[in-house]
Amino acid sequence: MLDQAKVDARPSLSLEDIVDSAAAALADASALEIVQWASATFGDRICLTSSMSDAALIHLVSKVRPGVDVLFVDTGYHFVETIGTRDAVEAVYPVNVINVTSSRTVAEQDRDLGPRLHGRNPDLCCHLRKVEPLGRALEGYMAWFTGVRGDETSSRKDMKVVEWDRRRQMVKVNPILNWTEDEVDNYIADNGILVNPLHYDGYPSIGCEPCTSRVEPGADPRSGRWAGLGKVECGIHL
Repeated sequence: MLDQAKVDARPSLSLEDIVDSAAAALADASALEIVQWASATFGDRICLTSSMSDAALIHLVSKVRPGVDVLFVDTGYHFVETIGTRDAVEAVYPVNVINVTSSRTVAEQDRDLGPRLHGRNPDLCCHLRKVEPLGRALEGYMAWFTGVRGDETSSRKDMKVVEWDRRRQMVKVNPILNWTEDEVDNYIADNGILVNPLHYDGYPSIGCEPCTSRVEPGADPRSGRWAGLGKVECGIHL
């Protein structure tokens, strides 16, 4: 059983102190315990981010904190199925979906930087349409829940369930970091979770339409993201 006293956010502690304490105390905690601690610690100053690949984390967090803000970064390049999943999530779950957009439309970006920036400079495109807008949207919160898992990419294997997000100067909470793909699938099946229909059409990892392709059965689930560009992360979690 989790000892809440070990990870309580006392006024005399800085956020970084809280992170150090919580990371150790919650290292072997269940996803639900991690969500309960974060909700009790940060109250309405915590939000959740979702790519609308599925609603597993949304379901988990909303059970503990109904009405939680869910930030969805609408890049202007999403599949219609992803937008449909966003709308379904807003209708089905007790959450407040917030659509986060870039300061420039796709047309304005094409005008200013040339068309198909995602093919010529995907890092810059991701920064302008994902990283920078999310950074602005996270201002005002003390912490955020993410759905990252340690087995997804090599850059995520050393993450902790509670981390200090130095770039944004806030707390990052990763409740399902230690889940396997099978555990995610079981949670989805056991709880009737909404899933982006693209998952059933050969897209195990879903990003923007121009930069995401189908994956052959048995291949790395993320191999369809930025295929051939030597890129594995959009930059949000780096």
